[in-house]
Amino acid sequence: MKHLDSTFQSKEDIRRLVWRLMEENGVARPPMPIYGRIPNFEGSERAAERILDIEEFARAETVKVNPDSPQRPLRELVLKSGKNLLTPTPRLRDGFLLVKPGTVPGKNYRFASTIRGSFKYGVKVGLDDIPKPDFIIVGSVAVTLGGSRVGKGSGYSELECGVLAELGLIDEKVPIATTVHELQIVEHIPREVYDINLDYILTPERKVRTDSTPTSRKGIVWNMVTREMMLKMPILENLYRMRRI
Repeated sequence: MKHLDSTFQSKEDIRRLVWRLMEENGVARPPMPIYGRIPNFEGSERAAERILDIEEFARAETVKVNPDSPQRPLRELVLKSGKNLLTPTPRLRDGFLLVKPGTVPGKNYRFASTIRGSFKYGVKVGLDDIPKPDFIIVGSVAVTLGGSRVGKGSGYSELECGVLAELGLIDEKVPIATTVHELQIVEHIPREVYDINLDYILTPERKVRTDSTPTSRKGIVWNMVTREMMLKMPILENLYRMRRI
């Protein structure tokens, strides 16, 4: 499949192009509209199942997964595989939730993998109690086969990984994966200093091991964090105070 030539486009142009193509080709799934979101897509379950072929995932005890719709099947697979699920609350407003498979009655993992279910069966963990994730899954709007990625533009995945790196819980050895539709693969994405590189790209058709150099796992770029961001995400303010003690 020929990938979209995005060489001379901005990140926002790439997002809009991918969202439009997914709608025009009928591969977008609710919630709708997909504009402004990590887009859900046809075949997200098949893409999620490809993670079972990754050795680092098989060894992992705790897996951090974003709370967006297309990665819900991954959150269910984490719990079904007997692993602890670490998931950020939407927009990081309440920090992180930890869902342990043994706390989900009747193995109701599907519901536990939804946002409502993770709040019901999970517990909020403070900065001192966040477990070390052995594997990380993020949502994406577009990716390159070289491991570059663009999200919906809010920077939450970068902030989440930055928080974990600041706490010394992740480094370059912790794999990062995403699930996308083939239409979300482009040829080029402009990069910023805080951007995350992907180790694995999973689509309904294949598993891609990128040859990217791990980046943005060394902490938060504090000179880009505003007071408004701290007010919306108290975890950032708490972390900032911790590092100044």
